[in-house]
Amino acid sequence: MNLMPAFKLSVDENQIALLHLDLEGEKVNKLTAAVVQEAEEIFDDLRHRSDLRAIVLISDKENTFIAGADIQEFLKFESASQAAEASRSGQRLLQKIADMKIPVVAAIQGACLGGGMEVALACHYRICADDRKTQLGQPEVKLGLLPGAGGTQRLPPLVGLQNAIEIATSGRNYRPQQALRTGIVDEVVPRPLLLHVALTRAGELGEGKIRPRRHRPQGLLAWALECNPVGRWLLFRQAEKMIREKTHGHYPAPLRALGAIRAGVSQGPVKGYMEESKAFGDLAMTSTCRQLIHLFFATTDLKKDPGMDGPSIRPQAVAPVGILGAGFMGAGIAAVCSSAGVNARLRDVSEEACLKGLTACYRVFDDRFRRKSISRLELQQLKDRVSATTELNSFSTCGLIIEAVIEDVDLKHQVVREVEPHLRDDCVWGSNTSSISIAKLAEASRRPEQFIGLHFFSPVHKMPLLEIIVTRQTSKQTIATSVEYGKLIGKFPIVVNDGVGFYTSRILSPYMNEASFILEEGAPVEALDQAMIDFGFPVGPMTLLDEVGIDVAAKVGKIMLEAFGERLKPPSSMEQLIQNGRLGRKLRKGFYQYVLNRKEEVRKVGVDPTIYDLLPGGRNRKPVVAGDIQSRLSMAMLNECARCLEEGILRSPRDGDIGAVMGLGFPPFQGGPFRYMDAMGLENVLRNLESLQKKWGDRFKPSEMIVRMAESKESFYS
Repeated sequence: MNLMPAFKLSVDENQIALLHLDLEGEKVNKLTAAVVQEAEEIFDDLRHRSDLRAIVLISDKENTFIAGADIQEFLKFESASQAAEASRSGQRLLQKIADMKIPVVAAIQGACLGGGMEVALACHYRICADDRKTQLGQPEVKLGLLPGAGGTQRLPPLVGLQNAIEIATSGRNYRPQQALRTGIVDEVVPRPLLLHVALTRAGELGEGKIRPRRHRPQGLLAWALECNPVGRWLLFRQAEKMIREKTHGHYPAPLRALGAIRAGVSQGPVKGYMEESKAFGDLAMTSTCRQLIHLFFATTDLKKDPGMDGPSIRPQAVAPVGILGAGFMGAGIAAVCSSAGVNARLRDVSEEACLKGLTACYRVFDDRFRRKSISRLELQQLKDRVSATTELNSFSTCGLIIEAVIEDVDLKHQVVREVEPHLRDDCVWGSNTSSISIAKLAEASRRPEQFIGLHFFSPVHKMPLLEIIVTRQTSKQTIATSVEYGKLIGKFPIVVNDGVGFYTSRILSPYMNEASFILEEGAPVEALDQAMIDFGFPVGPMTLLDEVGIDVAAKVGKIMLEAFGERLKPPSSMEQLIQNGRLGRKLRKGFYQYVLNRKEEVRKVGVDPTIYDLLPGGRNRKPVVAGDIQSRLSMAMLNECARCLEEGILRSPRDGDIGAVMGLGFPPFQGGPFRYMDAMGLENVLRNLESLQKKWGDRFKPSEMIVRMAESKESFYS
């Protein structure tokens, strides 16, 4: 019978209640205020029934148990006390579930995240389906919040203190087998058996035949850390230190989550629940939380975006995908194709290069296997989907070809002319380039309407952005196919119009140039990097130069100079570094020193002092104010962002924010460059640029869009 719009209840012959959750009109189940209220009424009713032996909670959504709370409602909070009360409301509901006299079993398939996982934790037994759609976790810290419905309090007794801290403060997701090992779930079963096993376990729990798993410290060290006050003090102290080092003070949520766990462990659950709800209320009103939520909605909106205006176009199938160039980028692209279930074939000029490409690709899969995120069978399936060849005759069935050779126009033209005759007529050609105009590259193609830019970021299997570059000749069919491919492989695809440097490389150029100018003025390498890490970037500009390759950056710099003139002219010292053989991490010789560890992996160990011998001022470096570095670098980037929007390179501020955050590491807690400018106020942005222009020249001349919007008091997001 239907009790509520979101729930359906039935009772089987064994007196086990089966409670189905299916939020009407939504693709996923989420915890709205109305659903929480309905659930409270349902469990109040079930609590008084004497004809039931157990309850099984299951979702009728195909790939979602409960995806979490309704985040839209978080933006409606007008005060910390209102947000705290919403937290307490969730705590009350889940306490009613936990206090049921009969066992409640959660049958989990699909996303069980945030508030959804807190519901599962309140149940007495958790079973999850062993498939790739199932994932569990507490990602609230990624929105600037913490688990606010009791998650910080229920985790420690279930999974242990160390695991609880990791789950609540990291925001990471757990696959079924990982969740089982950690203690988040009691059992993992094949998907077709989920309901059957859940009903069986519910009956066995009701009869007392089995008991739920509970955490018991394994080993002397675990016991010493978790089972006595001194050990717990050390554990919390180390966790706090690690969180501070990781967040640099920009993200308060992990520390507040740690504080809530600590309050519950040291002062009891009543105090723990109080601290959790208070922290939730405080965090919900922070700028960090609001910006992260806006960014979340932007990425959610992007998933629905076909990448073009007008009527939707049906994308064509891309599998199998051919990848020309088995180097680092080509291997990475093959790895993400395979991970998405798409067959990929690498091609290079020699068998040795092909073997290196396959080895690099397999290394990605082996790492996932070592971390136990995939099974041995899945590992073999991933490897089986990738092949390599020196021939071209096997590319005739490909729906998409991705060229991933080095940044050289003549070489890319040669590859197009050589390969295109072997392709089927409707095959899409994607060029992986970070700066070269796609229209220029398409000049070598007989089918420019099927030519498009696919700019991947390194390392491909970790970086979430895919920048798709279109020309005036690119067909809508090609755009639709490329966007769908980006979503298929788990990327966030932004579509930008063609132009030198496109969006991401273009806005990065003035940022990196300014860092190099400051270096020439006498600033220490580590001061530049630390200033921008403190600003919120994951790495500093000099480390990034080493990672990208100083030679690659110099080549891009020349392209930018040719296109945009003096405004993007790079410092002259970069050429001297290249002549000295300092190309960066790949040769273990750049701004930093590098060594090989036991796993033959390159590790950065410190600034190479001899780099200063090649720079103005030598080793006599000058102290520099971090705020000045941050202002010059950030303003250079923000100004270029506005130019890209003004010139139509970007389709929207949303795409600009996602591109900068996902592709370049712009601080997520600022929401992206356009939301950051809105928060500053365009009048202040203009004032800062004018001040920098007076001191450092016309490379800081404000864009016309910033001048116009500042004068009319506009914002990018109204």
